[in-house]
Amino acid sequence: MKKTKLITFGFVSTLVGGALLLSTTLFAKSKQDNDVSRLQALSKFSKVLGTVEKYYVDDLSMNEIINKAIAGLLTNLDAHSSFLDKKAFKEMQIQTNGEFGGLGITVGMRNGVLTVISPIEDTPAYKAGIKAGDIILKINDKSTLNMTIDEAVSLMRGKPKTKIVLTVVRKGENKPIKIKIIRDIIKIKSVYAKEVEGKNILYIRVTSFDKKVVEGVKKALKKYPNKKGIVLDLRNNPGGLLSQAVGLVNLFVDKGVIVSQKGRVKSENTEYKATSEGTIKDIPIAVLVNGGSASASEIVSGSLQDHKRAIIVGEKTFGKGSVQVILPIDKTEAIRLTIARYYLPSGRTIQSVGVTPDVTVYPGKVPGKEDEFLIKERELKKHLRSELEKADGKKVKKEEKVDKKKVITKDDLYKDLQLKTAVDIVKVLEIEGKK
Repeated sequence: MKKTKLITFGFVSTLVGGALLLSTTLFAKSKQDNDVSRLQALSKFSKVLGTVEKYYVDDLSMNEIINKAIAGLLTNLDAHSSFLDKKAFKEMQIQTNGEFGGLGITVGMRNGVLTVISPIEDTPAYKAGIKAGDIILKINDKSTLNMTIDEAVSLMRGKPKTKIVLTVVRKGENKPIKIKIIRDIIKIKSVYAKEVEGKNILYIRVTSFDKKVVEGVKKALKKYPNKKGIVLDLRNNPGGLLSQAVGLVNLFVDKGVIVSQKGRVKSENTEYKATSEGTIKDIPIAVLVNGGSASASEIVSGSLQDHKRAIIVGEKTFGKGSVQVILPIDKTEAIRLTIARYYLPSGRTIQSVGVTPDVTVYPGKVPGKEDEFLIKERELKKHLRSELEKADGKKVKKEEKVDKKKVITKDDLYKDLQLKTAVDIVKVLEIEGKK
């Protein structure tokens, strides 16, 4: 019996040793096959480059061919990866400095076509009537079909006070619309704050996530200490710096994951967590979003939604949840490469999905007779004031004018159904909080 056991044990040992040897051999063979496959692929690529250089109708240098090959490779990876040649790299650096000659729109690829993510407030494009969701069909006389984002951006930028014509396809319009825009220096103010008249509610509008957003919101919160609720407006906000999105959420959330990024390279996987210091926890918040809210805006709205810290109001967001980095090739050229995707605290992704509001509200004026009543009431008071002046023989003291730069009036609310809904929600939450 003892001998049998030893024989059995020896058999198992031999089998395991053989399996390890087989596994090592297979691994070595697999690595060898991968190396051969890699060499074959590089050889094929080299042959194609040589063939193009020798036979293509136009005389192209090898450097030009390589640049076109790199550009084609990155464009075919996804809508946001791209090759930045000398000109594009320089333009990107100009844009990063926050002041440049252009239109004031953020564009992206949606379903393979050049689409306006959002116009930036108080810029030439915004004033000319460009809207989020517009598909740019032509830039001047050039078709945008098969055009990269970088090529489009390069065409739209230019010297201030020069004219450009965009032909756009807009939902609800029967035919393409031509929009003339005069380029200008784009200076972006990222944070606006106002009080909602008679409501003790603070309205904060964030137009883009530049490096001053968290600082600007903190100043607004300090300036209005008696606020009983907050409406955070991220409509048509195309995104920006991740650090500012994380910092903004951290002002209102005291613990847990704000957002995480996960990619193929483990070193790029990161979790951004909230801290309790300086957190505002006891004030109700409503966040306004729409189809022009993208990237950092979606991180803020989605994270606050997952933490049940805010009610999201408006329309479904754009759906850009990928992480791009600029990797220099040399001092004058670089590649923009997607290295990871963002994930919200619940584990859901933003990419191509977006954030769905808790309360869906489409843009427009407040319907019904309330609007008419406000107009009639205002006109009646104006008429009676005039009659009182006639009766008394002296001018009646006029009501103080409201500074529209600091206050959102009742009229403003009735012109913006989404905003009025958000204000009403905050008011209800505030009353519930008291109970």
